[in-house]
Amino acid sequence: MIRRYSPPDMAALFTDEARFALWLEVELLAVEGHASIGVVPPADAATVRRRAPKVDAEFVADVEARERVTDHDVAAFVDVVHARVGGPEASWVHYGLTSSDVVDTAQCATLVRAADLLVEAASELVAALCERAEELIDVPVAGRTHGMQAEPTTFGAKFALWALQADRDRLRLRRAREAVAVGKLSGAVGTYSNIDPAVEAFVCHALGLQPVAATQVVSRDRHAEYLFACASAGATVELIATEVRHLGRTEVGEVEEPFAPGQKGSSAMPHKRNPILSERLCGLARLLRSYASAGLENVALWHERDISHSSVERVALPDASLLTCYVLRQATRLVSGLVVHPDRALANISDLVFSQSVLLTLVDSGLSRDAAYRIVQRDARVASEGRRTLREVLAEDGEVTLDPRQLDVAFDLERALRHRHRFLAALATIPDHGGAGATSE
Repeated sequence: MIRRYSPPDMAALFTDEARFALWLEVELLAVEGHASIGVVPPADAATVRRRAPKVDAEFVADVEARERVTDHDVAAFVDVVHARVGGPEASWVHYGLTSSDVVDTAQCATLVRAADLLVEAASELVAALCERAEELIDVPVAGRTHGMQAEPTTFGAKFALWALQADRDRLRLRRAREAVAVGKLSGAVGTYSNIDPAVEAFVCHALGLQPVAATQVVSRDRHAEYLFACASAGATVELIATEVRHLGRTEVGEVEEPFAPGQKGSSAMPHKRNPILSERLCGLARLLRSYASAGLENVALWHERDISHSSVERVALPDASLLTCYVLRQATRLVSGLVVHPDRALANISDLVFSQSVLLTLVDSGLSRDAAYRIVQRDARVASEGRRTLREVLAEDGEVTLDPRQLDVAFDLERALRHRHRFLAALATIPDHGGAGATSE
């Protein structure tokens, strides 16, 4: 992933140094695990640990140079470690293991750490959405369906629903963390033919992983679940960003992205404040969906293992982790800094949005639903084409027998939004959200 979209703390998990350091830790723990059951002399295990090389740029370069000979990254890694440890004790490194024992276990440990960062970032987004929901619950805005004004809602309702969805994404990320928090050191086809299961248990316990039954590799539905959770979080961010883009259009003008001092919206047109952050987030969400598809393609491997998944995961797993972290953090910035224009939102609400209220009031007055619908539909068209208010047209319609008081009720914005605080009550279902204002009604 390019640096532009790479949060440093997440990127640090996927460097060559970090990868080889975890491979080395798996190898060292395996030696110590063998020592715990009497296969390796304890003194030899201590020596291997003491002589273990420092994983730095020089070490990485040595492995890369060796790989040009072996054409096998793990074999090259083991050769370099053997050379650095030296002596007969070095022979215990990689004893009874196959490459995937090391790679899969280390990779899962990395994904657990990555998932922790993603859950943290998701939590920050949920908190920001909840805060804005409570702040804006009483601010009316036209609800739109099919891009057309439908009935009134509030900005707070929008943010509350996004918060609930983002919380579901957080739950999916937590489940994905659980799915990948596994390890296997069971040999070439997973039968423990040359390694005791106790060694696997020892290594996994030390790394905070759960030993699982496997072939030569950990089942890839686990990795697919992780990638889907990333894509789902991206889709929620895209949902928010798309709404910001629509409501921020010049003709609508109900919201604006945060705009920093010195920022330029266009290189040519000084007046522009383009929704560049929202557009960027929408674009990156597309990439995340592609990685989810790639993860599903990786599930079906030949027999006990092939490596068709390996090249995909070298790109998809780090990139998806980086992008998900980036979009979640940037979405939090977008949500927290979003400028809302209540006056413009209120001015944009056409009184056509009360058509259903008028329809039901006419039905209550004794008209059939079809007759009432026909009247309101006709008058709404007259109002729209004549750039008049619906209420004005209704007042002139001889078929409408409603008195001014009844029309007042039908066109009352407060009445239409009287249950808006139920959206805040729904936020109380979010485990770590206090739900301030949740009980007001």
